[in-house]
Amino acid sequence: MICPNCQRDIAGYSNFCYFCGARQAQAQVAAAPAVQKRLVRSATDSRLAGVCGGLGEYFDVDPTLIRLVWALLTIFSGLVFGVVAYLLCWIVMPVGPLPLPAAAQLQTQPQTQAPPADAGVAPAH
Repeated sequence: MICPNCQRDIAGYSNFCYFCGARQAQAQVAAAPAVQKRLVRSATDSRLAGVCGGLGEYFDVDPTLIRLVWALLTIFSGLVFGVVAYLLCWIVMPVGPLPLPAAAQLQTQPQTQAPPADAGVAPAH
């Protein structure tokens, strides 16, 4: 999936762009079955263990906001609560599945490639 804001490639299931933070539009499929959300650590949006990334995906919030709130709560609670809670989440929450490889995504999408910039140009001697 390509972010319409910064034009970078991101995972197809992402709610937010990893690079610019822009919210991504979700494609609506009429016959798609309802998927249950699971609270898992993020395999793609991970800084330390993926706990805040997983919480952000689960609650449909930018993971950066989750990280900021977590850091502030950790600092203002005397460091112990936030660190212990993060370690517990790290142990209890399973790691989420990895996104499909790029090769599998390309098989479902038609390829359109422009010719190389130097196509048809003879090398200079």
